[in-house]
Amino acid sequence: MLDKFILAGLVASASAHIKMTSPAPFDNQRLSNGPLDASGSNFPCKNADYSVRPVTENVYAQGSTQTLEFIGSAVHGGGSCQVSLTTDLEPTKNSVWKVIKSIEGGCPAKDQTGNLEGGSATGKVPYTYDFQISEQLGAGNYTIAWTWFNKVGNREMYMNCAPVSVTGSGGSPNYLDSLPDMFVANVGNGCGTKEGTDVQFPDPGQDLDQFGLKTKSALGAPTGNCKPGGNRPTHINTSGASQPTSGSSQPTSAPQPTSAASKPTSAPQPTTGTASRPQPTNTNTPGGPRPTTGTPTRPRPSCANPPGGSNSTSVPRPTRPAGNSIVPVSQSQTKAPAHSPTRITEAGPAPTPGTDGAFAPGTSCAKDGMWNCVGGTSFQRCANSKWSETLKVTEGMACAPGQGEDIKMSAVKTNPKPDIRRRRARRHSF
Repeated sequence: MLDKFILAGLVASASAHIKMTSPAPFDNQRLSNGPLDASGSNFPCKNADYSVRPVTENVYAQGSTQTLEFIGSAVHGGGSCQVSLTTDLEPTKNSVWKVIKSIEGGCPAKDQTGNLEGGSATGKVPYTYDFQISEQLGAGNYTIAWTWFNKVGNREMYMNCAPVSVTGSGGSPNYLDSLPDMFVANVGNGCGTKEGTDVQFPDPGQDLDQFGLKTKSALGAPTGNCKPGGNRPTHINTSGASQPTSGSSQPTSAPQPTSAASKPTSAPQPTTGTASRPQPTNTNTPGGPRPTTGTPTRPRPSCANPPGGSNSTSVPRPTRPAGNSIVPVSQSQTKAPAHSPTRITEAGPAPTPGTDGAFAPGTSCAKDGMWNCVGGTSFQRCANSKWSETLKVTEGMACAPGQGEDIKMSAVKTNPKPDIRRRRARRHSF
């Protein structure tokens, strides 16, 4: 039973929910900070306008570490989050999302029993979380999603989405297929999460963080008609690597599965309606099982059925339209298959850029995925055979002017702002 002051805090902060700021999301001005509709009517991405891209594009290099950041104060006692990718540039209910990061407990805030004190809808959440862009991920364009299942309050699912361009050479367009499906619950699909408990994802994937909380309740399995999970990841991070700007959190010991085997060779059996998951083969959690030898088998996808879909335990993969397939950023990739799609439009003479090097937005372009760096400080991207609006380069970076299948970025030195305090003092002296 929650204390009355916690409930009051949740109600008072209803307008100060959490919204993702990094990665920069689609349609940020219109994006609300509330959850998905309980019916799943605005799944996925809260029906974002995918044509309204962020001012600063999310351009990530293969093998890089990126950061989740948020604004708001209604963290609802934390909860569990995932970061997922799809190759669909305008995701629909049939899109296939693959998990690249799972955080169980303490997301989007650690050690909270309710909401952040003294916060606001636009205040920065003092906790950040890292996620990796694998070197095995093929270069190209994706949509990234942050999903959150709050610990206290109404049973909800939050989802913000953003466009992402992955740069580099190598990687495989089939890498995503090896990852587990995104977990979906609380959106009218028959799968839910228990109030007051941080949900354990049936299959969190290979990159999992678990953060201890000050509340008494532990991690727990989802409820209802959820898909059974596969093996746990081979490594769990409980060290609290993602730290807030002030304060720290203490890790908790790894929870035991709902149905465990007494012998290492025995497979755990799932319980009715929910899925139990075996212990990881290697964990840093004190008191956890000893590592076993051998290579763990790859887990099966484990997300719940998306809203509007079947409640069966097997959902067929949709056929992705050619227009939403991966567009390689560089053709210098020696490992790319021969059928790796790059759409070329056979049209009339190509338009010429203006005197500043920029094309008018909507002007036709010959090849999707092409870049146009304008003056080193802004750029355009060819998508759907049309040039995008001119977008600013990330502060502190510059691009090499001109067009190409790659965009070359480099750090620039910024001149420190002059100290005008002395001049002001002279101006007002008598």
